[in-house]
Amino acid sequence: MMGFGFFDSFMFNAVPIIISIIFVVVIGMLIVNVVRGAKQWNKNNNSPVLIVDAKVVTKRTDVSHHMHNTANDNHHNSSSTWYYVTFEVESGDRIELSMTGQEFGLLVEGDAGRLTFQGTRYKGFQRR
Repeated sequence: MMGFGFFDSFMFNAVPIIISIIFVVVIGMLIVNVVRGAKQWNKNNNSPVLIVDAKVVTKRTDVSHHMHNTANDNHHNSSSTWYYVTFEVESGDRIELSMTGQEFGLLVEGDAGRLTFQGTRYKGFQRR
């Protein structure tokens, strides 16, 4: 019967430690993201609702694709789309806000009107 060599001993002792470190890092990243989201949500709630003259400068989407394995080796694909519009206010400052696809579809680059927002939260846009 062979005894544990250096590599076997190292793997036996190190792998649980490495897995534990990875687990702690992943959980830590999740906690950081939850805290950031809660801070942004609170900041938005405490920000005033502003209505300013603005122009639609640009629009963009962010699409992510997901592949899920299901029972019997079946694959299920899905995707998520986030919609962003950049507005330019009278001072020349630009603000990029996230919105629903329906609101995104109603805006055209070059549109001018009144933008309503609260912190980073899009509330509406009335075209002139």
